[in-house]
Amino acid sequence: MWFLNNIRVYAFVGPSGTGKSYRAQYVAGENNISYIIDDGLFIKENEVIAGCSAKKAPTKIETVKHALFQTEEERKEIMAAIKKYKPEAIMILGTSDNMVHKIAENLGLPKISKIIRINEIATEEEMQTARRIRVTEGKHVIPVPTFEIKKDFSGYILDPLQIFKSKGLGKDPYVSEKSIIRPTFSYLGNFTISDQVFRQIIEYLAYKTPAIFKLAKMRLTKYEEGPSIYMEVIVVYGYNIRESLNEFKDKCKKEIEKLTAMNIRNMEIVARGIEVVEKKEENEE
Repeated sequence: MWFLNNIRVYAFVGPSGTGKSYRAQYVAGENNISYIIDDGLFIKENEVIAGCSAKKAPTKIETVKHALFQTEEERKEIMAAIKKYKPEAIMILGTSDNMVHKIAENLGLPKISKIIRINEIATEEEMQTARRIRVTEGKHVIPVPTFEIKKDFSGYILDPLQIFKSKGLGKDPYVSEKSIIRPTFSYLGNFTISDQVFRQIIEYLAYKTPAIFKLAKMRLTKYEEGPSIYMEVIVVYGYNIRESLNEFKDKCKKEIEKLTAMNIRNMEIVARGIEVVEKKEENEE
């Protein structure tokens, strides 16, 4: 593939937890680079175009293996994307010179022409703050919008983060979206949410919804990408059943995803019966 030899390869290097992923898009933009390789992902601007995040691996050792693209399957996927998009330049993120050189070698890329170090971009105080957040809260940054990876990180405490900075007078502002996650290998440990929690959330929302008399039945099936929820409700007489069910379903999905950080794979709602009541007041907080 002749075009590989023409790709400018840069590297952004710094110890783990010092803010590389947080600053990746900014550094890439300053060097006219649209493509980033970070922790197993091949990213074009704000879009993941290939790979699987190493942060999904169960242990730190496994994350390093994924980040280095040690398996043939992982290498083929990234190399196929590079062939398809034919980038003029790529920036590789890594914790050491050896790591970024190894990634370039495994992917058949040209030798790295320039290495940018985190201490050239961030102050010592900023790096210490990043380390403290990593150690005390177990949070990691992925340099893409939350919607790009939400389905792959259900239950990982995933939050959006938007960065807006001015580049100076007469220059376009730097705006990027990132995602904050707490991966499974965090020393803080895994967490689980019992079925009863989901039921209590839905029961509370039913209590707050005038058209829904009560939750009659709920069944939860857990999948890696998020739970699937089936529920049966009693509807209050006088309300349009179809509209009421759709509105309640949307409300439940939104609140559960917000409160639990879980991505709802599927939600099904059925009207099991109708209750005649004088009036059900909506309880506003």
